[in-house]
Amino acid sequence: MTRRFSHAKDLRKGRYSEENRAYFITSCCQGRKKLFLCIEPALIVMEEVRLQEGGGDCTSLALVVMPDHIYWLVQLGAGRSLQQIMNSLKGRSAYRINLERSGRQQVWQAGFHDHAIRREEDLESAARYLIQNPVRTGLVERLDQYPFWESVYHDKSHRA
Repeated sequence: MTRRFSHAKDLRKGRYSEENRAYFITSCCQGRKKLFLCIEPALIVMEEVRLQEGGGDCTSLALVVMPDHIYWLVQLGAGRSLQQIMNSLKGRSAYRINLERSGRQQVWQAGFHDHAIRREEDLESAARYLIQNPVRTGLVERLDQYPFWESVYHDKSHRA
């Protein structure tokens, strides 16, 4: 008999939230649907990331909302775990997106992928890598042409 494992469950194995640690997060839309090609859902996710920061439980270092997923570089504060922050972000954004679309659909895949950043000097290069994804994937030729990103290391006029 073969045991089947849930991919989302496997993503949680060994997960530990460490205060002041930065994490590179990837979270995908359900079925990799290109939900964030529409402006409103993308802006909702960006607003909800800012709200997660508002309580002081985390600091957003960089974010890019791609058509079917997000990349987020976040540093944890004291308070909530990475799992709690992601549950809140995904739950609140899904609720608002469904209100906007007058429907009820599964917005996010279960789980998320996280990678702990090991050294302080890696943060800016991780942020640069993250925000360059729209250019690398061919969505735009230059970063300043893409509206759905932010980084504490680069302003919107940055042409990395």
